[in-house]
Amino acid sequence: MSDPQQAKKKIFDFSLLRRVFRFAAPYKRKFYTSLLLAIILAIISPIRPWLIQLTINDGIKGNTAAHFITGPGGFIIEITIIQLALLLLETLFRFFFTFLTASLGQNVVKDMRVSTYNKILHLNLRQYDKTPIGTLTTRTINDIESINDIFSDGLIPIIADLLSIISVLAYMFSVSWKLTLVCLAPFPFLILATYFFKESVNKSFIRVRNAVASLNAFVQEHITGMAIVQAFASEKREFGKFNNINKEHRNANIKAIFAYSVFFPVVELVMALSIGLLVWWAAKDALNPGQAEKVGGVITAFILCLNLLFRPLRVIADKFNVLQMGMIASERVFKVLDNEDSAINEGDKEADGMKGKVEFDKVWFAYNEEQYVLKDVSFTLEAGQTLAIVGHTGSGKTSIISLLNRLYQVNKGQIRIDDTPIEAYHLDALRSKIAVVLQDVFLFSGTVADNVTLRNPAIRKEDVNSAARLIGIHDFIMQLPGNYDYNVMERGATLSLGQRQLLSFVRALLYDPAILILDEATSSVDTESEALIQQAIDKLIANRTSIVIAHRLSTIRKANQIMVLDKGQIKEMGTHEELIEKQGFYYQLHKMQFEKQVILID
Repeated sequence: MSDPQQAKKKIFDFSLLRRVFRFAAPYKRKFYTSLLLAIILAIISPIRPWLIQLTINDGIKGNTAAHFITGPGGFIIEITIIQLALLLLETLFRFFFTFLTASLGQNVVKDMRVSTYNKILHLNLRQYDKTPIGTLTTRTINDIESINDIFSDGLIPIIADLLSIISVLAYMFSVSWKLTLVCLAPFPFLILATYFFKESVNKSFIRVRNAVASLNAFVQEHITGMAIVQAFASEKREFGKFNNINKEHRNANIKAIFAYSVFFPVVELVMALSIGLLVWWAAKDALNPGQAEKVGGVITAFILCLNLLFRPLRVIADKFNVLQMGMIASERVFKVLDNEDSAINEGDKEADGMKGKVEFDKVWFAYNEEQYVLKDVSFTLEAGQTLAIVGHTGSGKTSIISLLNRLYQVNKGQIRIDDTPIEAYHLDALRSKIAVVLQDVFLFSGTVADNVTLRNPAIRKEDVNSAARLIGIHDFIMQLPGNYDYNVMERGATLSLGQRQLLSFVRALLYDPAILILDEATSSVDTESEALIQQAIDKLIANRTSIVIAHRLSTIRKANQIMVLDKGQIKEMGTHEELIEKQGFYYQLHKMQFEKQVILID
């Protein structure tokens, strides 16, 4: 939300504030203790000015006898000891208040970040199709960190400051209501300045937040795609785009700095005017008989009180903005938490003993409404058989496998495994029996072992070794520094495409799937690696239901069925020999690929 008017309204959205405080419910004791400390600090605030007034008016003149300390200056020594004790007590209370509010905020942030990340983990993939990763990163890290400010620098500190102001004003009115009103005469100017400051800073903060989200999204995307940027010599153009976004971030911050630069001198000016009026009025009273002896103490006490008033007033507008930005950030986070487009897990059927029979019954699917990428797709794949899917780019091949393990939901029709609708299975149980090997293998920053087991404690080291030997990559792993503890770096940057692919096969084998999906697993590797991978594929698909999306038709001759897709529709289906004999879509694809191979050989 970037509209300032909308943002301004949301600070008064108490339903939103209540939602934030629901996360604070487990920490009620800290919250109420903070409020209690705020009340105590407010009560303590005017005591020191009163003691100073008492010291000047009575103690210095010797009008008051000491209670505990005898001798000259006993009363002043007593007052000094009380002042020191009060100062230590106030310091102690303020320490606990600051610590409790900050720790409360951090606890809320921790719980909210866990909830948000858990929500992100279970969102449907279509959300990632239309939401930049950098934006979700901002929501999970930056925005949630801003919510911490609601507690540490926002609501509770504002309440504490307001209570302190009320307490000091009550004392000032009890001493002299006329003098208090005189001191407060310049305050309308301060209120006006505070309003304009709040509005200006709020708009700047919103611009800063939007610029931060844009920066995160841009940097994340371009670092990920740096190879493309450099390969096409696009560094200068991309730097120009980044520079523009960064300038917007700088300009938003400069506007906020300008507002601060104007506001704080205005506060000092108003305070100087208040003190000037105080001295003028008190001096006027000093000319009256019977008032002169008390003027010194009252002036000193009121000057201290004015400092106690202006100190919170200087920052209360800033704290209000912090609170407001925390509320705006919370609204953004709650939009993620309220996103209902997540994988619905209503099934309770376990997948133990799954054989792997797959049925698609008149399945329709669209990433966007009515723009169907699969149209009335129906087929049956018996358990233990291999289905190869071929077709031009965009024909819907990948969509089929995405629907099978419920990464997306079908629009119409039904998918069944072992004659059971896939929605009836518990989602985790379903996916535990379907292994996917993608063309673009994703490896996480970590060890080889972590990447093939995905940190599953149930998988033993012996199982990892056996699977690696079966796939034919064990010897290579043992040559790496640290063997299975070798750090593959982010995205597997230290490994070749073929090596990454073989590791993905080990990962699939370790989970012992009933259904194996291979998405163009050999399309991006060299001939030598392809031979190893083909051997691994043969071992993987043995006695398993397999769905192979093939780019190279030579790799799917042995498939029990070959499905030809075109624009989301099944055009042909049969064995390699049957489809060649028909001389239809598959024949044409095979012919084109064969001719390309001949040309390359020549």
